[in-house]
Amino acid sequence: MPLSDLDRKLIDRCLGKEPGAWNDFVDRYLGLIYHVIHHVAHSRSRLLSEADTEDIAAEVLLAVVDDDYEVLRRYKGLSSLPTYLTVIARRIGVKEIIRRQREAELGHANAHRETVSDLSGEAEAIATAEEVERILDELPEKEAEVVRLYHLKYMNYRQIGKQLGISENSVGPILAKARKRMRRAGQSNRAG
Repeated sequence: MPLSDLDRKLIDRCLGKEPGAWNDFVDRYLGLIYHVIHHVAHSRSRLLSEADTEDIAAEVLLAVVDDDYEVLRRYKGLSSLPTYLTVIARRIGVKEIIRRQREAELGHANAHRETVSDLSGEAEAIATAEEVERILDELPEKEAEVVRLYHLKYMNYRQIGKQLGISENSVGPILAKARKRMRRAGQSNRAG
């Protein structure tokens, strides 16, 4: 579905910084953004508080206005504006839900963003599920199971410790050792 006249005018008004344009944009698309956030949370089996949903919606809206409406400037009109905004909201929603999940697992609500980015970056650096399984097969059994439970089943340290019958305090060191081995395995596979 191509860009509607209404949406084209709304984009032009926002880019022209017309009074009330941003409010009209928010009124038109906030419901869609909320719907996408709820869908992302549901698909990841996460419950979001109303405050979390509002925060994530605010992140999406900030992304739209950031750099003088760069997101709207990049819009080429190849899909409908709602489709384009859905993709943006989904991407930000996934990132924010993962970040919040990691913060909760780390045990402090305001964990440093760089730490969270490093953790998710390690997981994302491994491109395919087949490569993950191959690398996990090269790990000692306990380390592989901890990695599976943490990164693929999204369990926290307490849950992993309980499932594997090990102390919660030993999960972090096992995970760190496994990550080192996985990095080395990944580097040797890319070099070879």
